[in-house]
Parts: sequence; structure tokens; C-alpha cells
Amino acid sequence: MNSVCDLLNINYPIVLGGMGNISSPRLTQAVSEAGGLGTIGCGTMSLEEVEKKIIATKEMTHNPFAVNIAMAVAPDVEQMIQLVIDQQVPVVSLSAGNPAPYIPRLQEHGIKVMALVASVKHAKKAEEAGADLLVAEGYEAAGINSNLELTTFTLIPQIVRHVNIPVLAAGGVGDGKGLAAALMLGASGVQMGTRFIVTEEAPFHDHYKERVLEANGTGTTIVGRTVGQVRRILNTSYAKKLKHLEKSGITLDDYRHLTSEKLHSKGALDGDLDNGFLNSGQVTGLIDDIPTVQELIEGMIEEAAEQMEQSRSLLKVENDQLKY
Repeated sequence: MNSVCDLLNINYPIVLGGMGNISSPRLTQAVSEAGGLGTIGCGTMSLEEVEKKIIATKEMTHNPFAVNIAMAVAPDVEQMIQLVIDQQVPVVSLSAGNPAPYIPRLQEHGIKVMALVASVKHAKKAEEAGADLLVAEGYEAAGINSNLELTTFTLIPQIVRHVNIPVLAAGGVGDGKGLAAALMLGASGVQMGTRFIVTEEAPFHDHYKERVLEANGTGTTIVGRTVGQVRRILNTSYAKKLKHLEKSGITLDDYRHLTSEKLHSKGALDGDLDNGFLNSGQVTGLIDDIPTVQELIEGMIEEAAEQMEQSRSLLKVENDQLKY
């Protein structure tokens, strides 16, 4: 059995990425009910807001789901940790910070811990700290990214070579071929964000879904390099404004204000593309329909199996040729 599925008690090794303040119990429930692992992201929400989303998710599904705590932006990490313990959340993912102080405490309560990493160094440290599994995120991914800017294709094999716990690949995955590729690189599954945005159950503004569908492989852009906080977003009018401000010499405080979760929500939930932005990964070039979450996940599993079988046959042909 797949190590990730066994560890997380899910049917398919497909995980919904934490989406910060725009996280949705409905989308989380849909992913978990379809056999994957749904996720509620804490973002910068208050303890009360996160608690409401967790309770709503638990009322909608009895299947496992995760809560993502981005430690660098959460208003009170200690209280968030206690909240997920009190709510008996089965899986917690920790990102944007050092997970080591919190892993033993979560595991004492039977909670599985995922740690988001972007380099071999961080992966080894997370494993040493006791993480149950890792999410290795490449530079193709949506939203906040590592300043190291390593791509998924190079990052995954490097990390799996140096750790002994399961690894999920994130960044640039949006279909069965991507899942198959991740498995061939040594990962045990994938985490996706952008692809799940364009599904029937995702309660985001139509403008968001339309822009993702319209975008091609070059439809995203990077902001924040000048202030050391890399973020990948759709190339909208707001993104162009941010890039212009960077060229003019924006301060870190101003940049953080202009890329806050409040303005992310304004774009993603309100559809205000002049005054808010849209996180998105480079995988937009692969997205051209709006399936249900179940259709997406089952289609990915089927396509991955077909792709792996095809790849196996290609290798057989090459081997036969070598005999001559």
C-alpha cells in the first residue's frame, strides 16, 4: 500500500494545499470525500475563524482532513496548536517556520505532522525533528515560495535521496501525468492548490476561475524578489501595479500590506482584480475544464496508471533495442 495513504488513512495520495484565509470547508470536504486529504489553512485568520471552519468541516465529513499552520503569519501559533489538539484534527501541516518545537506536542495527541520544505537542508532537519512526512514544494507553486527557487523536478529526487520518510511533491502538478512523474521522481504522492481552484466545489469568485482557465504556461508572475519574499500570482492589473512599485523601491512593510491575506481574499472571493490579487501556480497551462473534485481525482489516478504503463512499455522497447 502507498505509504502516504497508509499513514494518513486516505485512498489516494493527493492532498489539497493550504489556501490561507480563502480556505473552504466545502472544498476540504470534497477532497476528503473523494479519497484525498482536504486541508483548511489558518492563514492570518483569528482563532475563532479557524475554529468555525474546522467545526464546519467535521460536520460535513467523517474522513480525515488536515489543518495548515503557516507559522510566520499565524496570529498566535501556540493557540493554533492547542486548537487543533482540542478539535482532534487528525493531520497538521506546518509551514513558513521551524516545525521542531511543535511536532512532539502534536504527536503526543495522535496527530500526524507534515512539514513543508524547499531544500534538502530543511528536509533533513524536519525529519530529525520527527515529522511524519514532508511536502517538498518547487518554485512552480502558487503563493509564497522559497527564495531558493528550486524547481519541483530537481527538488524531489534530491530530498528523497536524503530522507527516509514519505515525501509529497508540490508545485506544477495538475493532472495524472504530473502525479506519475512525482512518483517516478521518488515522491509518494502530491499536494495541489491551483488545480483545485478550478473545480465545481471550489467556492471562489468566477473571475478567479476564469483567469486561471485563460492563463497559459506564462500567465503567472513572481513578485517580492526585491524584498526577499517571493510570491507567485496571476499576471493581473494588480500584479503589474505591484511590479511597478517594486521597481520604484517598495519597502518590506508596504509589500506585506499589499500582499496581505485580506487583499488575497478581495481578489479570490470578491473578484476585485484591480484591488486584490490571485495566487496561482504555473500549472495554469494544463487547466482547461471545471470538473467536480471526484472527477478530477479519479481521472488523475486513471491517467497516472496509464502513463506509468506507457512509460514501462517505452523502456521495454529501448531495452529490446539494446539487445541488438
